[in-house]
Parts: sequence; C-alpha cells; structure tokens
Amino acid sequence: MFNISLSMQELQTYVFRQLDHFFPDGRLSPRDPRIDEAFQDALDRAEYCFRHVALRSYHREGVTFLSHLHSDQYTMFLWFLSNSIWRRLEDAELASKLFYLNKALNGVACMYDAAMPDIFLVVHGGGIVLGKALYDDFFVCYQGCTVGAINGVYPVLGKGVAMAPQSAIIGGCRVGDHVTIGNQALLRNDDLQPGAVYYRNTEDGKHMSRQVDKPWAQSFFNVPIPRKEKGG
Repeated sequence: MFNISLSMQELQTYVFRQLDHFFPDGRLSPRDPRIDEAFQDALDRAEYCFRHVALRSYHREGVTFLSHLHSDQYTMFLWFLSNSIWRRLEDAELASKLFYLNKALNGVACMYDAAMPDIFLVVHGGGIVLGKALYDDFFVCYQGCTVGAINGVYPVLGKGVAMAPQSAIIGGCRVGDHVTIGNQALLRNDDLQPGAVYYRNTEDGKHMSRQVDKPWAQSFFNVPIPRKEKGG
C-alpha cells in the first residue's frame, strides 16, 4: 500500500507544469498513454524503495508515503520517473528534461540511464553527482557527494555503501558491502574491503580506514543489509 500527497493525475499535472515552466519550448505532450504507464511504474518503484527506508517521514500511520513537498522523496521519484520514461518510451528528450528538472530543483545530477539500484536514499541533496557506476541496493549519499569516472572507468559499489557529506568515489574503485565513506574523504582508483570505514584525518588530512561491525547505512533501512565476506 502506498499513499501519496497528490493523486497520480494531480502529480502528473504538477510535474508537467514544472517542465513547462523550466523548458517552455512547446514540445511537451503528456497525451501519450505510455506516459501514464511510466508514471505508475515510477510510483511502484518509489513505493518499493521507500518501503525499506527507516526514516519516519517515509511512512504515515504504518503506510509508505510520498510527499511532493519532501525534497529528498521528490528527488528520488523524479529519477525513477526519468528512468521509467527512458526505459518504456525511449524518449531521450523528455527523460533529459526530467534529469534537468531534478538538477535545477534539487541539485542532484543523476542521468536517466544511470544504473541506480532498486533501494537507495538521497539525504539533503544539493551538489550531488551520481555517475554511471555499478551500484547495489541500500546505497546512501548526502549533500556534496560525487561518484564518477577516471578515463571512462567507474567504481563498482557493494550493498550498503554510505557516503557522508562532501565525499567522493572516483575511478576504478571496488568498494565492498557495508562500507562507509567519511566526510570529505576521497577514494580514487582504490579498493575497500567489506565493513570498512574510510575517512580523512582532520589533523593531518591523511586518509585512513578501519573495520566496524555495523555499517552506517543500516541505520537508514528497516531490513538487514546482506553482506558478502569478500569482494566489492
């Protein structure tokens, strides 16, 4: 069961009015019935994702909830919608407008054809760049995070990877399950074993890592995050 702050039709009208406002090129037509299907698909995907989130604002009276006025929820919904439009309609122009809208409203740059997982969480938004890495479920990122490539090579992330504000994972990194990247830490062309906390020492600026029993990401989700003992 999924409650939303607007009906599906009202939400669709709301999104298209925003698109018309930001991109008044007269080329937007919401009449294609496949758009209704894409909206429903995006809502179904958002419901599945939000169902696993432990934060109280994602549930009301025991029911998973989406508010169009909750910026993090709307950020993730817009990404699901852009991806559903791309997958179902192969409409690069509409998907691009939804990507651009998300960037303009929420400061989140995540392309419509990125391989985001079924379950992930954006917290606070703003200045986030999520490139076309290989992500896994229970991914969490805060404001100012970057996941990007070096010479076309992107990171591979395990389950339950959490990125604190202003952190970055760049290039050919293999990041294991249950890894936490600390504030302002930069992981570049390097690997981290499962269960590591990777952080930047505030005194000398050096990067260090240590093992922990419970990943930070677990605090954001209401089901146990599985972990492989080896890999990335």
